[in-house]
This record gives sequence, structure tokens and C-alpha cells, in this order.
Amino acid sequence: MRVAVVDDEEIVRKRLRGALHKEGYALETYASGEDFLREFEPSRTDLVFLDMILPGVDGTEVLRQVKAKSPGTEVVVITGHASIDAAIEAIKLGAFHYLSKPLKLDEIRHLAHKALEHKRLVEENRRLKVRIEFRDGWGEMIGISPRIKAVFQVIDKVAPLDCNVLIQGESGTGKELVARSIHRQSPRQDRPFVAFNCAGFTEELIASELFGYERGAFTGATATKIGLLETAHRGTVFMDEIADMPLSMQGKLLRVIQERRIFRVGGNRPIQLDLRLIAASNKDLKRATKDGRFREDLYFRLNVVEVTLPSLMERKEDIPLLIQYFLNHYSHKFSKQILGIDDKARDVLLAYSYPGNVRELQNIIERAVALAEGNTLTVSDLPLDLREYSGTAGSPWTSLQEREREYIGKVLHFTHHNLGETARILELPRTTLWRKIKKYGLSRG
Repeated sequence: MRVAVVDDEEIVRKRLRGALHKEGYALETYASGEDFLREFEPSRTDLVFLDMILPGVDGTEVLRQVKAKSPGTEVVVITGHASIDAAIEAIKLGAFHYLSKPLKLDEIRHLAHKALEHKRLVEENRRLKVRIEFRDGWGEMIGISPRIKAVFQVIDKVAPLDCNVLIQGESGTGKELVARSIHRQSPRQDRPFVAFNCAGFTEELIASELFGYERGAFTGATATKIGLLETAHRGTVFMDEIADMPLSMQGKLLRVIQERRIFRVGGNRPIQLDLRLIAASNKDLKRATKDGRFREDLYFRLNVVEVTLPSLMERKEDIPLLIQYFLNHYSHKFSKQILGIDDKARDVLLAYSYPGNVRELQNIIERAVALAEGNTLTVSDLPLDLREYSGTAGSPWTSLQEREREYIGKVLHFTHHNLGETARILELPRTTLWRKIKKYGLSRG
């Protein structure tokens, strides 16, 4: 990270150079506002420590020009005496924080770390928002991985075609989202989208829900009821967990697909229907047909086009994007201002295996945002079982990364965080060492 110090006192410039250089920052110092503004380039400056009392162009004007030219550059202002009014004015102009002289080196190091972490979070938030805005998916279907992009391509191709679709994928991968996306891009988009879960129902209940019933069809049928299929006329029906539909009911559904008509339970008048059917299952339907648990003729009727959804572990590149999407969504929902997630919490989320796929990640972020007290999610905001999660859970072995983190930490402690000495002992370039310190959260202060 690149830091500039603007102060007319040489002793201040030397103290800050010494303190920040040991932390691994690339540093430039300037004795006047004019000198700094002449050389200031946003791409070369991440953080500025700025004295407010300068000869010539004062600190307030320098701050204005920096924020006008580069809003993303963080500025910590320095005052010769504790002036609340000056500090408030600086904060209003966009300063990250302020320090009063005499300066405390620990406070300087701490503020540098906090300011740069804030800059990183803001930039990541902006970058991910741009990705989302430029349609890396549809609605809550977000992704940039090759696997999910292949799904998007199939959706693009099949949506305008009035054919049945079979969606296969594990629970929580977004099968209903795919179905809704197909419907929204189809000629039926202005007509009903009706979803029905086939799991856990008897044949009689499924029949009454899908086909409806006539008054007096059975005990308790005191009025005629229109079924879901009839409700979805000229629209799309999404039948989830189709593999759990009883075999006898599968035969009735096959006749509906073939004849395009239904009879209400207890009725004898055919009702013509114009429907598009999208079915989904978290089970292998092809295997189910071989095992005799699913009708082969129905399978081929449903599987005109098949969409196979990857598990979240097969599209790990999408996890950061999904995290940010859910952060934005639930921050808005709960009226909070969550800017991002810190490195340690992100590492936990990236290491987790997500047996519940995207739905589980969504639930984790929803809970974390609901409980968060600050504007950054931390490990303490995550569920306890997730905090304790480790890719080597149940094993006496620790990961290579954990061993590296522990060893670098011990060397840093031995050298009192002298980065030059630490880099020499570890035989690492200083830039590599600094990246590892940031990665493992080993910065002091």
C-alpha cells in the first residue's frame, strides 16, 4: 500500500516514515501542500497523513483537492492542537479520521491499518456492485464461474422455446430461480407462474391440489375448487421434487402432458389447458427410471431440455459475489449500512463446504447482517459452528496455511515486528511477506 505524509515539520515526517515503513508501506513525504499536489496521482496514493497547518496551501484546501480528484484515497488529518471544529470540518470534507499532536506511533499504525481496510472494503463493494449491475445473472442468480455461465447460456436458448424443461441439482442450488428465469424470458412472462412441491403428499392430495375438485366430490368438498394447473392456464407450472410424486400420479400427469386437458376430481367435463411444464429434482431421475421409481415415458416427456445446476463447491469463484449480493440485500432489508466483510470472516466463508449450497450461504449472511453491530461483518457475527469449522475438522493435522501463519507470527514476535529482519529470516521478499501478513491478519495494532 502507498502512503503519503504531508507535514512541514521534519521530525514528524521522520517519525511517520519510520513507524509506517516498518509496517511494510511504501512511503513518500512532502514538506508542503504545493509539493504534494504537484506530484499527487490517485493510482499511486492509497492513504495520506495530512497536517492541517501548512505554509502556502493549507491542509483544508489540500484535502478538498484530493477528495475531488480521488474520492477513494483515504486521508487522516493531523492538527497541532485538539480542535474539534477543525476535525469536524475535515470529516465533512471526506477525511477518514484525525490525529492531534504529539503523535502516538501505535495510534498512527492502527489508523493506517483501519483506513486502508476501509478503502479496500469500499472498493470491493463498488466492484462487486458493478459486476451485479452488469448482469452476472438474473435476479438472485448471480455468478461469473464457467459452470454457472453455462447455465445462463442454456436459459437464454431455451426460454423463448415453448418446450418442457427438466432441472437437476442438489437442494439449495437454485432450481426454482432457474424456472422463474425461464418463465420471465419466455412469451408466457405476462401469464401466471405456479410452483408446486410434490414431496410429502399423498396421491389424493396431489390430485386435488393440481386438478381441483367439484363440489361434493368427497367429504368436506363443500364448494368447487380450481386446481393449480387450471390456475396456470397459458402460463408456466413448476413442479419441484418431481421424483417424489407417487407412480400412479405420474401416470395422470403424463396424460395431462399428452392430452393438454384435465378433469377435476369428481368431475366429468374436460378442461383444456395451455401450459409449459418445468420440473425439477435433487435426485437422479435417469437412475430412478432404471430402478422403477419413475416412469420412463414421463421422464422423456419432461426432459426435452435438461438444465444441470452445479453445487456451490463446483462454482467457488462465485462465493465472493454471492456474499456481496446477500450483504447488499439484507443490509437494505434490515436498514443497516454493512460495507463489507473482514478478511478472517471471508476466509471462514471461503473455506466452508456448504452442504446446503447457495441457500445455506444466503441464510448465513442473513443471520450475520441481522446480528452485526458494526459496518463490517466479522467472524463473531458468523454462527458458532461455522466459526469452529475447519477444512481439517476431525483430523489431528492442521493445514499448511495454518502452519505458515503460526510460523510467520512467531518470527514477527521474535523480531518485534521488524519486517526487514523477519523477511531476512524467512528468506522472503518484503512485498511477499507483507501480503502474507495481510492475508493472515498478523498486522500489529
